[in-house]
Amino acid sequence: MRQFVVIGAGRFGRSVATTLAENGCQVLLLDSDENRVQQMAETVTQAIQLDVTDEKALQSLDLGEMDVGVVAIGSKLEASILATMKLKEMGVKTVVSKAGSMPHKKILARVGADIIVFPERDMGVRTANRLLSPDITDYINISSGYSLVEIRVPEHLVGQTLAEANIRAQYGVDVVAIKRQKPQIEKDGQTGLSEEMEIAPSASEVFAEGDVLVVIGKVKDIETFRMV
Repeated sequence: MRQFVVIGAGRFGRSVATTLAENGCQVLLLDSDENRVQQMAETVTQAIQLDVTDEKALQSLDLGEMDVGVVAIGSKLEASILATMKLKEMGVKTVVSKAGSMPHKKILARVGADIIVFPERDMGVRTANRLLSPDITDYINISSGYSLVEIRVPEHLVGQTLAEANIRAQYGVDVVAIKRQKPQIEKDGQTGLSEEMEIAPSASEVFAEGDVLVVIGKVKDIETFRMV
């Protein structure tokens, strides 16, 4: 079972910790606010009130065995930087840190953060892109110029196989998964729909109406594919 430490129980930290715990992970949550700690005590494996700027207190927890550390502190720059640095020094394999600005991001990178996220900005980008195109069901920036996008299969590709569509050669994007609704019989005997995900679809996979393609590639290439 993977072990996570989440530092900061604000909205972002609580969301990360709750999702990890709900998926069966061991989660240690740290925050200086007693009320926040008490609110999360029954959700995570362990919740501890602790000021991460107190290096001795942080060091006493022996966090080196954690698989991932999430520094979810956005407003307190000193605490964010110190927590990121200490987690790396203690041997945490992967440290994910929340940044509030580009200068903040640069400092976090220098002190060892493996992954730096901008939750508010990224959610704004995802929402805007979904509003701009009804075909896009989700949009995630991976790195500069590259994105992972869920997009409804273009009408002219319905009935074609992945090989026949030749999407990679024509548009420079890769189809990494296909999401589709399939009929199923519910416990009450009624017919319903369940979502299934075909990961790394084979070349013979046939696109059906209503399929959602999960594609990855350069933003400009994805936009070209979306417009065909």
